[in-house]
Order: sequence, then C-alpha cells, then structure tokens
Amino acid sequence: MTLTYIVLATFLGGALSVLIAASLTLAGLSRLVQHLVSLSAGVLLGTALLHVLPEAFEEGGVDAHTLFLTLLGGLLFFFLLEKAELYRHGHHHEDDGHHHHGFDHEQAGRGGWSVLVGDSIHNFCDGLIIAAAFLTDVSLGVVTSLAVIAHEIPQEVGDYIVLLNAGFSRTRALLYNALSGLASVVGGVLGYLLVGKFEEFFPYLLVVASSSFIYVAVADLIPQLQRRLSLKETFAQLFWLGIGLMVVIGVMGPFHDH
Repeated sequence: MTLTYIVLATFLGGALSVLIAASLTLAGLSRLVQHLVSLSAGVLLGTALLHVLPEAFEEGGVDAHTLFLTLLGGLLFFFLLEKAELYRHGHHHEDDGHHHHGFDHEQAGRGGWSVLVGDSIHNFCDGLIIAAAFLTDVSLGVVTSLAVIAHEIPQEVGDYIVLLNAGFSRTRALLYNALSGLASVVGGVLGYLLVGKFEEFFPYLLVVASSSFIYVAVADLIPQLQRRLSLKETFAQLFWLGIGLMVVIGVMGPFHDH
C-alpha cells in the first residue's frame, strides 16, 4: 500500500501541472502562477518547519547537532546544484517585469536541455523525499506530498510559459513537462526500494527534505514576492501565503495517526 501511495503522490504533481497548463490560456497561466507562488511559499515553509523537521527531531537517539549540520549541508548542497544549473525551481510569469520573450527564448532554446535536465533532477529528488516521508509515517507522507505538489505545479506551469513564449507548440511544451514529471515517479519508486532498508537514516533524509523546501521558499519564492509592492498585490500575497500555512496545519488533523 505504501508504494501505491508513493506512486500516486509523485504522479499527481506532474499530471496536475500538465492538465492546468493544457486548460488555460497563456494570460490565465501567468495570473495563476502569481498566486501559486505565494501559496507554495506558505505550504513549503509550513511543511518544513511545522511537520517534517519536528518529526526528524522527535526520533529517538538522534543528535540534534548532527541534524542541524545536516540541515546546513542540505541548504549548501541545493545551492551548489542550482549553481550548476542542475536544480531548477523557477516560477516564471510574463508580467513580473523580470522575464520577457528574449529571456524565454534563451532558456528554451540554447539552454532548453539544461532546463529539462534540471527539472528532471529536481523532480527525482522530490520523489525520493516523498518516499522517505511515506516510509516514516503516512500522515507525514501526505503533508510532504502536498508541499511537493504545491511547488511542482507553478514550477512546471512556469516552464510551460517559457517554452510557449519561445515558440514551442503547446503539444511539445506539454510533452516536455510530462517527461520531466515522470522523474518524480522514478525517484519515488527507487526511494521505496532502496531507502526503506535504512530506517536509521530516515531522520537525516527528512532534514534534507526540509532543507529542499526551505531553500526553494527562501531563495526563489519569497524574493519574487518582495518585487511586487502595491498594496493590493501585497494583500493578495499575504492572503495566499496564509492559505498555504492553514492548509498545512489543517491537513495533518484527519491524517495524523500517532
């Protein structure tokens, strides 16, 4: 049953992003991504700080200093992966003043394969994270999957916008997103087969998962929110950020089993 949960959770994020991208116009996607960025920031920070990290520290016989060192190492690791363009988490939308057709053309043209490879590695890591969470506790797997899906959708929709503005057909752009999303399923299955044999490392894997969520929220999402300064947009950001936090807090109630 655990493997079924993992496969469904890892497949859902990619499937939802493709369905959303296929059903909306480019202008509609751009507006949607703005709100999803705020929602994702709340979900990621809430999941990492309120659920995943506490679960890791509550494991018996685990040294807190070692876990904090793992958290620091995880943040630096994802920073270096992004520097090497192997860990992309961009959430592009055309009306933010920072992305334009020329940028999109460069990203999808000359750097198109690096975009695809980077997203695939990111999704593969997400699959491993989901597997480790479900193997630790079903309720933790549910809330972790929610966090992954929350940032997976704007990430994939954002890349879809990049490809469309670079001249890719809708079919080709959707196909790239679908192929990238499958890497999450692969990571989840491999995580179930390999990680499950090393239960003593679960707390450290959970801390690495938290470092991924915190890094994406702090390095990518929150800086985007700081760039929109009108009162109306600030209120909308805070509203969706709060919704994300409330979802994370509320979802653990019916699923918590210990």
